[in-house]
Amino acid sequence: MPQQSARIVREVHDEPHIEGSRITVRWIYARVHERGLRPETVAERHNLNLADVYHALAYYHDHPGEMEKVERQREKALEEAAERTTLTPPSEE
Repeated sequence: MPQQSARIVREVHDEPHIEGSRITVRWIYARVHERGLRPETVAERHNLNLADVYHALAYYHDHPGEMEKVERQREKALEEAAERTTLTPPSEE
């Protein structure tokens, strides 16, 4: 387990995440508040310091406007991806 707690940065996909990882603040929030996992469980499963998880949760709650923007961008990207990957039946030639 890391000895030092991570800082929240915006290097990957312009979304706040734990420095040195691709684990986003939104992802941690979803695991704890939406899936009901304990912060200790999230930390153990992903080799994070428990403080990292709590820093991410605090960041989520301290920056509601930014996190809403992240969620809107995420939803838009998912919609665009769904439009690009819509399967069409092969033409019968």
